[in-house]
Amino acid sequence: MLALASLPAKECITLVDPDRTKALIQEIVAAEGLELVDVELKGGLNHRILRIYIDKTAGITHTDCQRVSEQVGTELDVEGLVPGAYTLEVSSPGLTRKLSVARDFERSCGRFVKLQTKEPVGGLRSFRGVLTEFDGQQLTVVQKNGKATRIPLLVVSKAN
Repeated sequence: MLALASLPAKECITLVDPDRTKALIQEIVAAEGLELVDVELKGGLNHRILRIYIDKTAGITHTDCQRVSEQVGTELDVEGLVPGAYTLEVSSPGLTRKLSVARDFERSCGRFVKLQTKEPVGGLRSFRGVLTEFDGQQLTVVQKNGKATRIPLLVVSKAN
């Protein structure tokens, strides 16, 4: 899930080895007993930011972020996987966390979610409410008005 920002060709951001970079980050995060949620590389050649989002059931602490940042920063520099200068940021995904895989939806049951769909479901393409159920293929979202809507996971285009 290493996302590289879209930039004009002359400012293209590249990693020496994106797969190795993500594997290295994943290894460090897992060794700390944490989950790697996402990795993003953004910015231009003169100001690049490598963002790492981590999580755990009990929530992320400042100490968790600091440990991961120190280890990842050292390893990336030693391996030379991010050429040139960059800023490394490690944080939790926060309240507006992207939901993309089944495990994200399972973990979010009972919480408020915002969803957009690729095609209308019950005449709507945007939903805000509490995710009350997820069976692996269908989400049930109860909106403010009390209406429960079943939404196939395959039609969800964006979820937070």
